[in-house]
Amino acid sequence: MKTIALIGPTASGKSDLALQAAAVTGARILSLDSLSLYKGIDIASAKPTIEERGAIIHYGIDVLTPDQPFDVTTFIDLYRQAHADCAAADVPLIIVGGTSFYLKVLFEGISETPVTDENTRQKVAALLQEHAKAYGMLQRVDPDYMAGIDANDRYRTEKMLTIYLQTGMPPSEWFAAHPPEPVLTDAPLFEIDVPRDVLRERIARRTEKMVASGLIDEVARLEQRYGRTPNAMKAIGIIEVLDYLDGKSTKAEMTQLIMTHTAQLAKRQQTFNRNQFAAKTLLPYEALLPYLTAALSD
Repeated sequence: MKTIALIGPTASGKSDLALQAAAVTGARILSLDSLSLYKGIDIASAKPTIEERGAIIHYGIDVLTPDQPFDVTTFIDLYRQAHADCAAADVPLIIVGGTSFYLKVLFEGISETPVTDENTRQKVAALLQEHAKAYGMLQRVDPDYMAGIDANDRYRTEKMLTIYLQTGMPPSEWFAAHPPEPVLTDAPLFEIDVPRDVLRERIARRTEKMVASGLIDEVARLEQRYGRTPNAMKAIGIIEVLDYLDGKSTKAEMTQLIMTHTAQLAKRQQTFNRNQFAAKTLLPYEALLPYLTAALSD
């Protein structure tokens, strides 16, 4: 069973290219996009519509509601499901998405975490009532490891605290005893090479289309149902609309802010991809399709 991965900054055309390659080869698609996971976040995520997906089976789209949390293990589970299904059906798989960190984890693996009991969970919850003290305790227990975790990172602090209280081992010792193992191996990696000025134009067109397609109404519905607390409600394209609904900006200013913040995200994605993935085929959008189909068909 053939598997390939396709990356590129937001608005570079990844989803469209993956759909074209899948249509030619009969492949299925796994989306590695942290916003496309959510049901109801359709315009803001720029996920392929049901019509665009057609008969092509997708994984990683419309999996959770916006108030449900997830972490990188969610994507590992989605990959394993997609891989098993594709192997059973003897069809190839295309992994595509802008959240390249999750792809990096698939390539490099993630350390096993201990099974926790109720007693540990209660202790962790109690200690996290005073986050600064919990973080300080971990600093004393494992100063070198905690130097890499921001004092305000509640999620990772909770994770490290859970490991320590459940096992009695400093997190660095636990991870040394449980090294990560790659989940995804032998998958050619392709990246869309897009000039920054072209990307800015694509981002501008996509943003204008999103607003014209009902982005404001979508965000208003999401806020009414889920409030503003979930992390999903802080995503680019949503937070700017919420500010507009609060009267903090005009519609034109809101649209420009979405464009600016999306361009900043794209720059970070390009930097991450350049620094983290050395073995890859980097080509312009219009040149990649033959390479994708050949890799899926070999």
